Amino acid sequence: MNRDTRRSTIAGPAGAIEVAVDSPPLVQGVAVLCHPHPQHGGTMDNKVVQTLARAFFQLSWRAVRFNFRGVGASQGAWDQGRGEIDDAMAVIEAFRVDGLPLALGGFSFGGYVASQAAHRTPGVHRIVLIAPAVANFPMAPVPQDSLVVHGEADDVVPLAAALDWARPQTLPVTVIPGAGHFFHGQLTLLKNLIVGAWR
Repeated sequence: MNRDTRRSTIAGPAGAIEVAVDSPPLVQGVAVLCHPHPQHGGTMDNKVVQTLARAFFQLSWRAVRFNFRGVGASQGAWDQGRGEIDDAMAVIEAFRVDGLPLALGGFSFGGYVASQAAHRTPGVHRIVLIAPAVANFPMAPVPQDSLVVHGEADDVVPLAAALDWARPQTLPVTVIPGAGHFFHGQLTLLKNLIVGAWR
């Protein structure tokens, strides 16, 4: 993301997990961020995931991105979304800091993983889901103070599907007019939305 991004690997349930960490000078919290579908080109360097990281860095949170098993330098192979949740749990375990709040975030498939990981992780401060893959994977319910952002013109995960998932939870959804699934040309707006909602 920037020249100060620290890349390394940690031990995961299917072998090494590649991580990228952006740490501000004074860390206010830790955010673990999940990337889109590995079978469709998703990696931790996806522009939406990097935008999430930039938003948290601006908020003085340590932003931790990682590659799911079988992506980049992460070992293992695609596991239909099950093992990918285990990967996220390993990253949470490795980077969570006692005394600092923990946030989970994800884009598309990563939103599904973040919702499921939050369900397994006590004490998550807040969740940020960008165009979560509600139509393709069994999303877990999330707290009402979660930030959910969706594009009006999303052709991968239709807005109607996101609203159908959110409605029983009385969960607000922030809609960016005209935005598609990848928020082309609107990443700065997306970052500012996250920062503004967090503050």
